[in-house]
Amino acid sequence: MELYERIRRDHRREGLSIRALAAKHRVHRRTVREALGSAVPAPRKTPERESPALGPHRETVRGWLVADLSAPRKQRHTARRVWQRLVDEHGADVAESTVRAYVAEVRAELAGGTAAVTVPQTHGPGDEAEVDFGEFKAWIDGVLVRLWMFCMRLSHSGRGFHVAFTHQAQEAFLEGHRRAFEHLGGVPGRIRYDNLKPAVAKVLMGRDRVEAARFVACRSHYGFDSFYCAPGIEGAHEKGGVEGEVGRFRRRHLVPVPQVATLGELNEWMAAADRTDDDRRIARRAETVGEAFATEASYLRALPAFGFECAAELSVRVDTKARVCVRQSWYSVPAGLIRRRLVVRLHADRLDVLDGPRVVAAHERALHKGTETLVLDHYLEVLDRKPGALAGSVPLAQARAAGTFGPAHERFWTTARRQLGDGPGTRALCKTLLLHRSFDAETVCRAMDASLAAGSVDPEVVAIEARRAADGRATPAVVVPITAARSAHRPAPGLDRYDSLLADGGEQ
Repeated sequence: MELYERIRRDHRREGLSIRALAAKHRVHRRTVREALGSAVPAPRKTPERESPALGPHRETVRGWLVADLSAPRKQRHTARRVWQRLVDEHGADVAESTVRAYVAEVRAELAGGTAAVTVPQTHGPGDEAEVDFGEFKAWIDGVLVRLWMFCMRLSHSGRGFHVAFTHQAQEAFLEGHRRAFEHLGGVPGRIRYDNLKPAVAKVLMGRDRVEAARFVACRSHYGFDSFYCAPGIEGAHEKGGVEGEVGRFRRRHLVPVPQVATLGELNEWMAAADRTDDDRRIARRAETVGEAFATEASYLRALPAFGFECAAELSVRVDTKARVCVRQSWYSVPAGLIRRRLVVRLHADRLDVLDGPRVVAAHERALHKGTETLVLDHYLEVLDRKPGALAGSVPLAQARAAGTFGPAHERFWTTARRQLGDGPGTRALCKTLLLHRSFDAETVCRAMDASLAAGSVDPEVVAIEARRAADGRATPAVVVPITAARSAHRPAPGLDRYDSLLADGGEQ
């Protein structure tokens, strides 16, 4: 379409002849005539056929050629003999030239042509690195989780960087680059990739690619070049260093299957494994990986003043359960934001929910799809109006499992319900839990225990004790309830001193 437009414009503005237009645009004169005749190219005619003629006989031909490998050299099939047997014995309706082309292809494959030969390469210090993802599994908090290991390997020294993510999304791909560069203390000149979706939106002919916009921005920020391997198995050898590194690290450090409490603990363990690997030697090199990297480090490009922002921004709507859905998992937000549209800043291992410039919720990214991550604090205003919903709520169950709703909260809630009843007692707990927004958990728990020691479940008493603890003032041995404290330490005001002032003024 664009070519036709350029031809018609040049003809209209410059009055060029058909021959001149064909020479200028490097097309046949027939194409120029078609463009001048119509602004819209004619639709291409697609040949209609059920299947290639040789299709049903490919395996038969391959079998004959494989059998020829053990036959006498002068009694093997020629391409013509293959074609004759297909026609005579199998009734194939196929051209001899088609058979010849396929026989040549199979023979080259069986013989191991030059396409399968790799040439050893040398890499200067700081010149190049390779990147890839590798799949593995680990036990996290008692659950076997499928994970992906981001690996960057420097081609000269062989030093690798490894970090685990729960996914291969673009934010993990970019975050892996940022962490790797910071770990290495610099940026290599060029990085080799296969055609990962976080970097490549579309594979074109040859080495041409349509690249993802966020990856282009990351590459521009750090100032490195990229090189893409040939698609499929044919291009695997073009980044054989990182392919081997993923397998080596998995066999060396991930067997047996790791058992950790959190993903963060797993990544700390992998970082320690990277430090251990600095002492290993690759093949018969005289120096260790760490010693080779010490030389290479000075050749890396300097890091920019600040890291690249790897997070993806998503627009989400809050449902009537005060949740937002991000990548098939649910996360809570303050209940006052229901039915609002918010922005989620999605990182590789966490997410922030924003209402304008203000962060209203922050969560660790879920390990599994379809899960809910709910914070009890987000529902306190609702539970104050509906106290009966607290006992069986998912936010309470998750808070108990995480340890944020501990024994001190349980004692206060039990005492409040016994003294005030279920509804009022739960409301007193909800008002007390709101103090966590102003004080740390330890301070609030101490304040609740002090209030219970005084025989009070009044949230105001807990607030006073929390402020006393935060200010560093010692809590009295016997805590007096607020009503008694006012009567014992604050006598009723009088007007005696005021009358004396008036008397003094009258004398003057």
